[in-house]
Amino acid sequence: MRVHFIAIGGSAMHNLAIALKEKGYQVTGSDDQVFEPSRSRLQAHGLLPKTEGWHPENITPELDAIILGMHARKDNPELAKALSLGLKVYSYPEYLYDQCKNKKRVVIGGSHGKTTITSMVMHVLKTLGIDFDYMVGALLDGFDTMVRLTPDAPIAVFEGDEYLSSPLDLTPKFHWYKPDVALLSGIAWDHVNVFPTWENYVSQFEKFATMIQPGGALIYYANDPELQKIANKPNDGIAVFPYDTFPSAVENGVTVLHHNGKDFPMQVFGDHNLQNINGARLVCNQLGISDADFLDAMTSFAGASKRLQLLAASDQTNVYLDFAHSPSKLQATTKAVKKQFPDKELVACMELHTFSSLNKDFLPQYAGCMEKADHAFVYFNPAVVAHKKLQPISAEDVYTAFNQTGLEVFTSSEAMLERLKSLSWEKRNLLIMTSGNFSGVDIPHLAREITQME
Repeated sequence: MRVHFIAIGGSAMHNLAIALKEKGYQVTGSDDQVFEPSRSRLQAHGLLPKTEGWHPENITPELDAIILGMHARKDNPELAKALSLGLKVYSYPEYLYDQCKNKKRVVIGGSHGKTTITSMVMHVLKTLGIDFDYMVGALLDGFDTMVRLTPDAPIAVFEGDEYLSSPLDLTPKFHWYKPDVALLSGIAWDHVNVFPTWENYVSQFEKFATMIQPGGALIYYANDPELQKIANKPNDGIAVFPYDTFPSAVENGVTVLHHNGKDFPMQVFGDHNLQNINGARLVCNQLGISDADFLDAMTSFAGASKRLQLLAASDQTNVYLDFAHSPSKLQATTKAVKKQFPDKELVACMELHTFSSLNKDFLPQYAGCMEKADHAFVYFNPAVVAHKKLQPISAEDVYTAFNQTGLEVFTSSEAMLERLKSLSWEKRNLLIMTSGNFSGVDIPHLAREITQME
């Protein structure tokens, strides 16, 4: 098989390219810019394009498939050449489904928690020696790539993203996967650039639930009102399993799960992770894994990258990094850290970076989302707002939207860093929440500095 990637440098795209090469395919690709870590990883596998840019001569009739990434534009010259030759052009999720259509497909969807739940299921399967293919949105300890595709693995575990598939394919990605086992973790409005209303956003999850295969299962978070409506709609032949927060206790700073008279200490914490664990448990039950085997495997689960990841620690201070950027994620993550360490003040620092978070009309959704923090800082870069061609926002707009006494808003990352370094870090934790890097801040270095400043 000869496969060419248009926009090979994307996070998901370059991982799929590596997976296909590992499967024995002939893989080529192009992109106008390739950043780290994609550049080094493609180079290590001999897949980095020799020159940047789009080169129609790369597209020949001998190619069996073209995989088109979201970064490419509709007028991409390589895409035009492929269409003129009548070559099959796949979106990323469409190709994943085509590779796994004869496997038992597990799809984890929802506005939050899907990377973590997918990671939990993958960790348990690997720990128990069960063969499976996968696609997940973060690089995990113990896994070389974010994608694995093999001829023989009987199970495929996919993180189900609701964003669009490609410039030509406006299908939400998770609509392609047609799950045998589906989990929905919750619905909280996001991606307002493509789902402009709440109703339009919710309808994507409603449609996803109708795509569960006959004899399949829907697992859902029981306390989400929209998921309750979806689960109660007739869907003949589909088993439905609600889940809630797994019972636990915090003992000497460690979250411990109790089950059938046995204790299972966890490396992750927070109500949202206890919900994620319970959802993952039900998924694994559908794959023939007992609760006891699941929980035993979970004791070695250290979490997904940038999901409440401990960056640095001292006797007085822990510094955590989380991918949180939406209101529901900020609320869950700040609550989790404060609950885990009630005797320490919590400094929560987040970046408005995504299209939704920088949208002036969306900002009011953030009201009260960091109320559990003792000190709350919000940063945004006005240049990023302009680059995204959004209506300008001011620090006052952000302060009003978050509706939190004492909130500090920064438009300079240097000023934000100075403020953080001016604080005493005795008996204080720092929670950094972003899908970016605060306009170039070396976050791991900052974490080490903070823990040395007690």
